[in-house]
Amino acid sequence: MEELYSESQKSEPDSPSEPKIIGLTGGIGSGKTTVAKFIEEFGFPVYYSDDRAKDIVNENDDLKPKIKELLGNESYDENSLYNRKFVAEKVFNNKELLQSLNEIIHPAVRLDFEDWVKKQTKYLIFKETALLFELKLNKQCYQSVLVTAEDNIRIKRVMDRDGKTYREVQSVMGKQMPEKEKIKLADCIIYNNTNLDDLKDQTEKIIFEIE
Repeated sequence: MEELYSESQKSEPDSPSEPKIIGLTGGIGSGKTTVAKFIEEFGFPVYYSDDRAKDIVNENDDLKPKIKELLGNESYDENSLYNRKFVAEKVFNNKELLQSLNEIIHPAVRLDFEDWVKKQTKYLIFKETALLFELKLNKQCYQSVLVTAEDNIRIKRVMDRDGKTYREVQSVMGKQMPEKEKIKLADCIIYNNTNLDDLKDQTEKIIFEIE
């Protein structure tokens, strides 16, 4: 696989009229989605990769046979809808299977994103994805923004939001890239340890400091 860009490298737009793509990422419970909503409030478009992927596995008929071949017919229910619970249980403890699934889904998401980019008019556009660094998608971005928080704060947020146990959240976090590695790779970092007002202030500052 290709090497990651260094922290100083940026993916420049091909022409001055093209928007700069900013990657937005964060682990479970970090507040990434909240930051994305703030970005939209400030007038900049956000492409929600994770949400679009959930739609694309149902909309794209080319993906269905490939996913069924990889994971089994139970990957889709009797209504031909993606069986998220079955798939999640199948790949949770199997890195190779998860990677193979990503290799099926993410090229389709990439094409969908490229179509979305063509319709944008702002000078900055944001690509929200949980796997920005894991899939080396930061190589396609002008800069990357990481939303992070202390582990105990993230765990409590997810427990309150999803009704999961402490150990369940820890297990999910343990499958994700460690925060210290993401921090090394990110161009900009938002620390979401306090309150929404502070989070919004940090978001605004970073947006308008991006050159």
